[in-house]
Amino acid sequence: MQKSPSVLFVDDEPRILDTYRASLRKQFKVDTANGPEEGLEKIKTSGPYAVVVSDLKMPKMDGITFLAKVQELSPDTVRVMLTGHADVESAISAVNNGAVFRFLTKPSPLDVMIRTLEVCMKQYSLVVAERELFRGTLRGCIKVLTDILSLVNPEAFGRSERVRRLAGYISQNMKLRQNLYLDLAAMLCQLGCVTLTDTVLEKVFNGDKLDAEEQQIYDMHPAVTASMLAQIPRMSAVSDIILHQHDSLVDNPTMSTEARILRACLDYDVLIQRGMSQQDAIDSLRSRTGVYDLKVLDVLERGTAGEDGYVRREVGLTELLPGMILDEALWSIDKVHLMAEGTEVTETALMRLNNFIKSKRLSPTIRVLVPLNFLQ
Repeated sequence: MQKSPSVLFVDDEPRILDTYRASLRKQFKVDTANGPEEGLEKIKTSGPYAVVVSDLKMPKMDGITFLAKVQELSPDTVRVMLTGHADVESAISAVNNGAVFRFLTKPSPLDVMIRTLEVCMKQYSLVVAERELFRGTLRGCIKVLTDILSLVNPEAFGRSERVRRLAGYISQNMKLRQNLYLDLAAMLCQLGCVTLTDTVLEKVFNGDKLDAEEQQIYDMHPAVTASMLAQIPRMSAVSDIILHQHDSLVDNPTMSTEARILRACLDYDVLIQRGMSQQDAIDSLRSRTGVYDLKVLDVLERGTAGEDGYVRREVGLTELLPGMILDEALWSIDKVHLMAEGTEVTETALMRLNNFIKSKRLSPTIRVLVPLNFLQ
């Protein structure tokens, strides 16, 4: 359940904080912090706050530095500077370095403070609404693309789904603040494979050696995907991650953390699909000096390969539900490859499977990973 928007006042004078709390508690949900260090800790443990109001003159850390750190920790939070030393230089510095939305002098009249906080709350709501709209719209568009990929090339789609779960596990344990772009990149990292022939893909997934021409074509698929995504607004970060998904760290030391995670997950998945055990796969990756970020491999080794939170079950095809994950590839009796191992069941997939079930072209049961919350 989402928390109601609240305001954090930060000042080194407890008397002033008491005044804010008493004067504004009827209009707003108010929290206070005695100094910038306590303020940053509260943002980490009790945030996000819709608005942070900070005094400018505080010991150890001034308000400008503090609000700049607030911006790093909580980019959506609207920041207000309050000071009794209202000179032009301080105002300019606060706006430029702390991304301050409003600059007030103190003592600020109560009606001015209330109007300012109301405007800040509206600004926060707009920012959050725009971000959620962006995330929802973008994810919806991407889902259409991946649903098409699942129909055209189930093996490539299955790989992207497995890699997505791995990448999500690693990003969560590495505590990446922004994981949307990595999630989208993992979803789309195999999209360029629609341009490859079945022969090339079969060789890649089986670990067979490609000839020079096939290798060149295969190596181009990230660039093909990046080119496709260039047509979608605000997808440049996702496009860049995918473009560098096959880079080695030694050759590209400035590659993003997201690209490093994607590279490791892709190569790990290849080894697992060839029948290698989890530990042997990790050892193989570690033996390739200079290719991977060792911090990423450490997290991958400590984890459960993205399968935590699931139990294995054999279920009837009519019992499949969205959110379950195939623990084996699904083929029709007449050898049509419908879904790869590791593919998450979706509404679109179920619609297609129902047609095969009605025509009695499928075996009656299949092994799946069932989310634990399905069993509660």
